[in-house]
Amino acid sequence: MSKQDYYEVLGVNRNASEAELKKAYRRLAMKHHPDRNPDDKKAEASFKEAKEAYEVLSDGQKRAAYDQFGHAGVDNSAAGGGSGFGGGFGGAGDIFGDIFGDIFGGGGGGGRQARGSDLRYNLELSLEDAVKGKEVRIRVPALRACDSCSGSGAKPGTQPKTCGGCGGRGQVRMQQGFFSVQQTCPQCRGAGEVISDPCRKCSGSGRIEESRTLSVKVPAGVDSGDQIRLAGEGESGPKGAPPGDLYVQINIKTHPIFKRDGDNLYCDLPVSFTTAALGGELEVPTLDGRATLKIPEGTQSERLFRLRRKGVKNVRSGATGDLFCRVSIETPVNLTPKQKELLGEFQKITSEGGHKHSPRSGKWTDRLKSFLDDLVT
Repeated sequence: MSKQDYYEVLGVNRNASEAELKKAYRRLAMKHHPDRNPDDKKAEASFKEAKEAYEVLSDGQKRAAYDQFGHAGVDNSAAGGGSGFGGGFGGAGDIFGDIFGDIFGGGGGGGRQARGSDLRYNLELSLEDAVKGKEVRIRVPALRACDSCSGSGAKPGTQPKTCGGCGGRGQVRMQQGFFSVQQTCPQCRGAGEVISDPCRKCSGSGRIEESRTLSVKVPAGVDSGDQIRLAGEGESGPKGAPPGDLYVQINIKTHPIFKRDGDNLYCDLPVSFTTAALGGELEVPTLDGRATLKIPEGTQSERLFRLRRKGVKNVRSGATGDLFCRVSIETPVNLTPKQKELLGEFQKITSEGGHKHSPRSGKWTDRLKSFLDDLVT
């Protein structure tokens, strides 16, 4: 009976990376592991097949031989002659420890000190502060190394002792039939050592919760979603292990005037009916102060005016975006009788010229007439 292609067994492409191979094997192993499927021969066979495929494809030389010659290139070297088991786990002990350590309680190479957890802090900034940059102080609660025991968890003047159950490895290996399963040591819970006389301040954990005030330099040009990494400012690791990092997540508050899109800024600019018709100059806001914008005669609503280099300086490239002002024609309200009379005369005079003074209205009327004519025919 011919063997199934190893890549198909794992469900990966032929150019799959080592990480993709390991992820695929982990998924299949969790699904078909005999400990999870007792007395299921089909699951056991699938597990063996996945294990054999992973052992070949995770080895550079074996994978190259398999890619060139297929199963014939690796039959004499793959996983104990292709059975996938041979004596116990054959050469797969390290693979088993790496893949199943975190599934079945192991960690591969017990007694390792885990790095402290990373933390995230949400920092809200005004648009002005984000554009110009600012140094802010934040207060972050986290687990820190106990200053009384220096993070060891043992009472000052004493030291933790090597665990007798695992010999300091943090892991114990249990034999289950032809499986050798590595598990976290129940006596020390993976620490590799035990504390007979714990520190009173931290109750033997080696860490206490406290808040620290940190200074964060926010570079000019940051935007919502950007992160600032403060190395080593996360939670302290257990038993004196290195601390994690702190990630400051940037969120920009809504601005009453401007909207930001990348490095560009946008604002709505109300323009009076007469200024739009006759033209003129308007003062417009920018993040650097005021600027003068010339409004040409006959300006229409929704027109965009660009003020170059009045936007945001890019935090990476240093290039500065633009400010776009979108015209919004303002209709007069609360008119006096005299104003209404004058506007009525203006309407009468301009209507005598047809669509000469209203080109957009004229084009719309032509399109409407053509549409209605098509409906009739």
